[in-house]
Amino acid sequence: MAIYAISDLHLSFGVNKPMNIFGQVWDNYEEVVKKNWISTVKDEDYVIISGDISWAITLKESIKDFEYINNLPGKKIIVRGNHDYYFATKTKMERFFEECGFKNFYVLHNNAIDTPDYIICGTRAWGKTEGNTAEQDKKIIAREENRLLISLKEGKRIQEEYMKKGIKKDIIVALHFPPFISNFTKIMEEYDVKKCIYGHLHGYGHTMVKEGTIGKIEYKMVGCDYTGFKLVQLS
Repeated sequence: MAIYAISDLHLSFGVNKPMNIFGQVWDNYEEVVKKNWISTVKDEDYVIISGDISWAITLKESIKDFEYINNLPGKKIIVRGNHDYYFATKTKMERFFEECGFKNFYVLHNNAIDTPDYIICGTRAWGKTEGNTAEQDKKIIAREENRLLISLKEGKRIQEEYMKKGIKKDIIVALHFPPFISNFTKIMEEYDVKKCIYGHLHGYGHTMVKEGTIGKIEYKMVGCDYTGFKLVQLS
């Protein structure tokens, strides 16, 4: 079993919002992702999709996008991104997947997901200038920090249960936004996180990517246009 990650698929099979308006790099990218995914991932593997999955506004509009993902191998762990407007709650997303007959989807939202080798925690996170006002950004950042704490507390609880059995499982954090603002990094270090993935950055934003080991954590940028539309292996 392996764990892979990818972010920012920005699928639009149910709405008219093609990504190639942002450059030729996005031409036919859905087929490129599909080819790379199928050649890499086995059914027993996990794939973390770290936000901005679909341009859909409603769950109904997102059906074709999640059908595309459902038809790809592996077990999918999804994180909400800032453009995932259809995303309501974990319960509603899980009900949606069940009603559509989509299998092996796990929603990472105020919880932690136990895989055979790692514990996956995470949240959307946020940026300093994403909202309409600085005050709004501060409130959203505080809320996302709390969601990360909730996830990590659950991850730590699972981790400690394994430690009682002599089993060591490290924690991987999946975010949509880069974590290098406010207290996100500090929170992860306090919970002994080993790896953190993120996406969100496009185009000129790639110049702001930070990767490698910083402090005690290994960071990886997994935005699909940054990785050449390839999945990043985490384990």
